Amino acid sequence: MARDVQITFDCADPAGLSAFWAEAMGYRLQDPPPGFDSWEQALEEMGVPPENRNDASAVVDPEGGGPRLFFQRVPEGKQAKNRVHLDVRAAPGLQGEARMAALEAEAERLTAHGATRLQRYEPAPPLGAGHIVMADPEGNEFCLD
Repeated sequence: MARDVQITFDCADPAGLSAFWAEAMGYRLQDPPPGFDSWEQALEEMGVPPENRNDASAVVDPEGGGPRLFFQRVPEGKQAKNRVHLDVRAAPGLQGEARMAALEAEAERLTAHGATRLQRYEPAPPLGAGHIVMADPEGNEFCLD
């Protein structure tokens, strides 16, 4: 039986990182619980102290197909290279220079939202289509593929 998957990020700023990944993935902030107009209203009603209102955040695929991305505040910073990372499919169906141009455009767009460009890998046929390694605002590596 197939299972739903949620991808969880440990981070220092759940609201900030969820905003970045919503932009990167074309996702949106998860709606507040039913009966609330905003997360601030929901958290206030739930009795969550102001200093804990950025302890978690989540973004979802607006079409419901992709996994939920959950961001939770942790006290420690990132310490080593990710063993698992996301590949953001920014150039599906493209090859060669057209593919790399699309990846470069996406790298530039995400850099404007706080990402850092780490390394470009040129196409190496037959198996290597080319990609760009990036880091999100908290240093988590991901690839534009």
